[in-house]
Amino acid sequence: MATQSVLVIEDDSAIRRGIVDALRFAGYQTLEAADAVRRVSMALERSFDLLLLDLVLPDGDGMEILRQVHRRRPTLPVIILTARGEESDRVRGLRDGADDCVVKPFSVRELLARVEAVLRRSPQRPAEVERFAVAGGVVDLARREIRFEDGTQVELSGREAELLRYLAVHAHRAVSREEILANVWQISPRGVTTRTIDMHVARLREKLRDDPARPKVLLTVRGRGYKLMPRTDRG
Repeated sequence: MATQSVLVIEDDSAIRRGIVDALRFAGYQTLEAADAVRRVSMALERSFDLLLLDLVLPDGDGMEILRQVHRRRPTLPVIILTARGEESDRVRGLRDGADDCVVKPFSVRELLARVEAVLRRSPQRPAEVERFAVAGGVVDLARREIRFEDGTQVELSGREAELLRYLAVHAHRAVSREEILANVWQISPRGVTTRTIDMHVARLREKLRDDPARPKVLLTVRGRGYKLMPRTDRG
C-alpha cells in the first residue's frame, strides 16, 4: 500500500513543524504551506490524502479555503485545527465540509489518532493504473506503448506515459492544467506557461488516433482542463 500523504496548512511555524515531524515519524508523507497564495494553490491543485487546515489564518480565511476545497474536491478528507474553543466555530467548520475538528492545544497522540480515524473511514485513494482500454486498442503504461487491434504499436515518451497515468487515475474528471503541472511536471503553476501541456495532449491524441476536432478519448473541458475517457467494457 502506498504511503498516505497529508498537507498541513498552519501559519505558526513552530506548531507546523511539530505536526509535520509527528506525521513523518508516524509514517506519513507530508506537504506544508504557510503563505496565502501557496496555501490555496496546494490545497486545490496538489495530490494528497488528507488536509490538516488551521482555521484561523492571519492573512487569509481558513474557512474560505475549507469551502473552496469542499466545492472543488468534495471527497477529500479535512481536519480543521483551531485555537477557538467556541462550539459555533466547530459546528460551522463541520457544516462547511470538515470531517473532524481538533482544538488547540492538542496532544500528538490525539492528532495522530484523529488522522488515522478520518483516513480509515474516507474513500480510498484511486489505485494506480498501468493499462486501460481505448477505442481500437489498449494503452500499456508499464511498457509505455499503445497496442492497436490491427497489430500496430505506438511508443510513448516517459512524460506522455506519466501524463496519461495521472489522467487515468483521475479518469472521467476534468483535471486542470495547473494540477497537471504540479503533479506530473512537479513544478509550481505560478508564472509558467501551460502551452507545453497542450502540445503533449496534441501528440497523445495523434498517438491514440483520437480525432482532435472531435476527441472521444482525451477531451478538452473548456475553462477547466482535460478529461480522459477510457473504455469501461474491457480490461
